[in-house]
Amino acid sequence: MRHDAHGFWISQLDPPEPRPALSGERRADVVVVGGGYTGMWTAWWLKQHAPTSEVVLIDRGICGLGPSGRNGGFCNSMWFSLPTLVERFGDRAALEVCRAAETSVRTVGEWCRQQGVDAHFRHGGYLQVSTCEAQDGTWAPVHREMARLGVTDAGGELGPSQVAERCASHRFRAGALYPAAATVDPGRLAAGLRAQLLEAGVEVFERTPMLRLRQGGEDPVVEVKGGSVRAGQVVLATGSALLGVSGLRHALTATSSHMVVTEPVPDLLAEIGWTGGECITDSRAMIHYFRTTADGRIAFGWGGGGIVYGSHANGKAEVDPSMARQVEADLRSFFPQLEGRSVVHAWGGPIDVSPTHLPVIRSLGDRVYAGFGYTGNGVGPSQMIGRTLASLLLDRPDEFAATALVDPPRVPVPPEPFRYIGGNVIRRAILRKERLEEQGRRPGPLTRAVCGIPERLGIHVGR
Repeated sequence: MRHDAHGFWISQLDPPEPRPALSGERRADVVVVGGGYTGMWTAWWLKQHAPTSEVVLIDRGICGLGPSGRNGGFCNSMWFSLPTLVERFGDRAALEVCRAAETSVRTVGEWCRQQGVDAHFRHGGYLQVSTCEAQDGTWAPVHREMARLGVTDAGGELGPSQVAERCASHRFRAGALYPAAATVDPGRLAAGLRAQLLEAGVEVFERTPMLRLRQGGEDPVVEVKGGSVRAGQVVLATGSALLGVSGLRHALTATSSHMVVTEPVPDLLAEIGWTGGECITDSRAMIHYFRTTADGRIAFGWGGGGIVYGSHANGKAEVDPSMARQVEADLRSFFPQLEGRSVVHAWGGPIDVSPTHLPVIRSLGDRVYAGFGYTGNGVGPSQMIGRTLASLLLDRPDEFAATALVDPPRVPVPPEPFRYIGGNVIRRAILRKERLEEQGRRPGPLTRAVCGIPERLGIHVGR
């Protein structure tokens, strides 16, 4: 099994020719820091709305080859977050966010068709399943809110036989289906975005990490090794690395997620009926997530990686042999029919986790914005957030600029070392609780009490 920091999707791409690093002093209308989905979608929409604007995008590596290019490729909407959205923003604003996120899924597919980007976009829906009695009905609060607000077409509950018709695993029980979801090849999508930005005239500088953001003068200045960019406005879109930015150190947490992918197994997929392209998760807080690929593989991941201390993952978020072995074992527990079939690639990546599990746009003083907090669900919403950032930067009075995700009320994350120590204690308790539940056992009172700490602090865990 190949195990590296880049992952399967990126390994299938032709290596791009890196753009030059930035040197010297430059000026721009907008500088975008971070060449993942959020940064690239922001730059795209800036050039669409203001073609003559001078947009500079810098990335510490090569655009798209970071976490955006190696994630699971779930292009989901946000209907499963409806109760959280209602609680924080009220009915109207919650529905506006969910509908915008649903539109974002379609927009990604339409963009791929219009731009000739073959990202293997497949609109197959999202299937959430239960794998033990404790997980049954996990989706009920979502569907109660859908019924109350009159949007029952956004999702529906499935019985065991209906779940089995879509994907038959001996571990699946009941489930819920959300039609507004798709899968993509995340590496192909990222590479396509990068190519279209260059075509649109965005100035892209790679292997150019930001050293410092200087504010307080006439214009903000992004300093890099050997140069700087002075811009009218700045967007920070560097995912979990935003923990190193003043003003955001208590706004998010960094964790890790790991994936494996099998050799092509189209015969097995036909045998279990998993031919509709559904992306699937179980109903854990530390979820397992899985989908099929265009050439008939199963890509399988687990969101139970450890908490990162500060903003320093030190490479373990990408390469962790013990985690890779665990994820492969979990995959085979769902599909024992893989006996004798190979798992060919393993990899991991950091995740920027917001305390509400909702994406956030945060203004950081005059003319500086940050977009972050997708909590592993960024492929679909990042297009919407990028479009919102572009509208804010251009002062467009549209529905994107008015979203409730812009400067929402803060839910602070504890400072280090309490975030790291406490986060890992709670993580271990949740893992123990979910393991016992899957064994049909009831967790003890201490385990349940520790698992309940985040909610008591206003921090949301799980979907």
